[in-house]
Amino acid sequence: MHTALLQSSGRPGDVAHNLRVLDDAARAAAANGAGLLAAPEMFLTGYAIGDDVPKLAEPADGDSADAIAEIATRHGLAVAYGYPERDGGTVYNSVQLISADGTRLANYRKTHLFGCFERDHFTPGDQPVVQAELAGLRVGLMICYDVEFPENVRAHALAGTDLLLVPTAQMHPFQFVAESLVPVRAFENQMYVAYVNRTGPEGEFEFVGLSTLAGPDGVARARAGRGEELVSADVDPAFLAASRENNPYLRDRRPGLYASLV
Repeated sequence: MHTALLQSSGRPGDVAHNLRVLDDAARAAAANGAGLLAAPEMFLTGYAIGDDVPKLAEPADGDSADAIAEIATRHGLAVAYGYPERDGGTVYNSVQLISADGTRLANYRKTHLFGCFERDHFTPGDQPVVQAELAGLRVGLMICYDVEFPENVRAHALAGTDLLLVPTAQMHPFQFVAESLVPVRAFENQMYVAYVNRTGPEGEFEFVGLSTLAGPDGVARARAGRGEELVSADVDPAFLAASRENNPYLRDRRPGLYASLV
């Protein structure tokens, strides 16, 4: 499945503008043969929106979800996007995956909140592994800081995730996560990892870009620079199966030795 990563911060606070950016990216990605487009963490509203988080938060089946379902259907590709999710009086930092026919396939709530901003404005999710079937692949969802916890990604590996989508808001000076950690996560867990970042200054933050799609051999199939960019690469089930056959990590685990870790 050809997979596109939209590296963009859109326009913080302007949902209508960000939907137009997503629509344009979906059009370009589909023209390039992509079956999936992934956008960054909090792409719908912007990340550094401060006390506007509860005002701009929407339910998983809200108006913007309907608009994105229409974008997915019109361009014939699945779309994953980050947004602030309102569920009753609670707000989560979430990512939703919508299929090419407009079906809401999966919704994940960030389980590990990073820094004071996130802890002040969001409630952490409590479901570590969220997956959906898409084009013959088992697709998992995660957000930013979550991927830095090896237990999280290993849980996805044990649950059979083939492609892990990680919308992110990775900021300076932590660019080593995109450059080094993400490819290692893909290798040690034998999966593809799509890590799609925001870019440029936003409020007090400086996002570093460097979005990447890493394969199970630890090699980046696509990598963006520091600016606004749409990059893409193939997720190849045959290569994944061969890599898993040749790499013994998951077979050689000894879970009985690890009980003290939890």
